[in-house]
Amino acid sequence: MTYVVTESCIKCKYTDCVDVCPVDCFREGPNFLVIDPDECIDCTLCVAECPVEAIYAEDDVPAEQSSFIALNAELAKHWKPIIARKEPSPDADQWQKVKDKLGLLER
Repeated sequence: MTYVVTESCIKCKYTDCVDVCPVDCFREGPNFLVIDPDECIDCTLCVAECPVEAIYAEDDVPAEQSSFIALNAELAKHWKPIIARKEPSPDADQWQKVKDKLGLLER
């Protein structure tokens, strides 16, 4: 089982999770982070660090966000690793509770 970043991360991109990842499995896109399922060791450390509760164990991803399992795997192949914490998106606080953001994902 791997961990998956879901919709809540879109346009927020807090990187608290990156700091605690022992294997550097996060990948960074323009306005979203993903977890590389081939690198994730299922340590669970990132889950508690995410301020928008965007990270789930693969088996626990809400049904309406199940497409994010494949999306993380796909984008992880193209995006570069992020290994250090960065500032979140400038307007992250405004986006953290917004729903239905998949259409805003920048690839």
